[in-house]
Amino acid sequence: MSTGPGADSAPAPTTPDTTPDDPVERKSSMFSSLKVRNYRLFFMGQVVSNTGTWMQRIAQDWLVLSLTGSSTAVGITTALQFLPMLLFGLYGGVLVDRLPKRPTLLVTQTAMGLTGLALAFLTITGHVEVWHVYVAAFAVGLATVLDNPARQSFVSEMVGPDQLQNAVSLNSANFQSARLIGPAVAGVLITGVGTGWAFLFNGLSFVAPIVGLLLMRARELYVVERAPRGKGQMREGLRYVAGRPELLWPIVLVGFVGTFAFNFPVYLSAFADDIFHAGAGSYSLFNTLMAVGSVAGALLAARRGTAKMSVLIAAAVAFGALEVVASLAPSLWLFALLMAPIGIAAMTVNVTANTSIQMATDPAMRGRVLSLYMMVFLGGSPVGAPIVGWITDTYGARVGFAVGGTIAATAATVIGLILARAGGLRLSVRWNHGHPVVRFVPRERREEMATVA
Repeated sequence: MSTGPGADSAPAPTTPDTTPDDPVERKSSMFSSLKVRNYRLFFMGQVVSNTGTWMQRIAQDWLVLSLTGSSTAVGITTALQFLPMLLFGLYGGVLVDRLPKRPTLLVTQTAMGLTGLALAFLTITGHVEVWHVYVAAFAVGLATVLDNPARQSFVSEMVGPDQLQNAVSLNSANFQSARLIGPAVAGVLITGVGTGWAFLFNGLSFVAPIVGLLLMRARELYVVERAPRGKGQMREGLRYVAGRPELLWPIVLVGFVGTFAFNFPVYLSAFADDIFHAGAGSYSLFNTLMAVGSVAGALLAARRGTAKMSVLIAAAVAFGALEVVASLAPSLWLFALLMAPIGIAAMTVNVTANTSIQMATDPAMRGRVLSLYMMVFLGGSPVGAPIVGWITDTYGARVGFAVGGTIAATAATVIGLILARAGGLRLSVRWNHGHPVVRFVPRERREEMATVA
């Protein structure tokens, strides 16, 4: 296939021997993919929709906590939202590889918008009960089964392989930038007029991406050959990932991180309510400051233009360690300030894993691989959220947060050592201008130095 509009090409897979430290080079300016009209429309629509999504997340968590007074209930809500991804995520990827992406996204975005409007009506009229929130969360999760892999893989059809790294990073920056606005506005609405208005804004916000999708020029999309209907396509996707360490180990790592360390609705709401005895405004502040760090992390990834496995491992270790440090913070303001570096590390993990997986995957398999990635990353929450919610309720928010961070850092360390051993690498620690430099280097280099000595 050609690599111009109307076609796409599969990137060459990375060999296992070089996976742990070889970059996927995609040098570009920080905002270069926005020059593409179709992607620009998509990006602008997502700015509005993502703001509404973050408003609903804050309002939903706080509403459940207000109705029940239980961190476990917040964990159940999170679990129900991500349970469909765990149950049906792989099949969703199979469907996405068969279906045209733009019409699929029109359906899923419409469904999520209607769900937000229904929850807004129930809340504003005073008839909302906790089971209504559970149903709404599960409905959004069902739409996400198709929406996530379709939206992720549609990026390559808009910008092509050369701009994929930049576009993935800007998508993350977009999502996290909305996180700066959404929680702040949600906090004002919750304390001023109630949670229902945040749900209403979210429902209406889906008009923007739907209009953007309708305005796109189909002739300017990079055409990807869709997978034909056939038996065994789900197993084919699993075998494809299992046979490629550059895909398998990042997915395993984000599984541990997503299941135990990314349950921020449980952790942050508990810290705001139980540890610091603050209100919804403090919960919004924690999310906003974390978003500041996340935006910085995403923009740094867009500028970096590489997807190194060593960066992924180091960021995951730092992320877990920072969560442990934050769990010990004695004051609200110190805890809040730690949210920014946690956001940087979290977004570095997210963007690096996402980019490396997309760049190493054949376009015809991208929906299945991305659905597996999202199923593990997001679908782990139904398992992790009730567990960390129970730990938080039983032993306190500090213990729950520390446990999640410890699991993430330990998993990253173990996987890093496995990859290093499989790739014939060793860990090298040296000082450069007074700063430690940690990286993986070939074992042969140490042997050569010993020979010279």
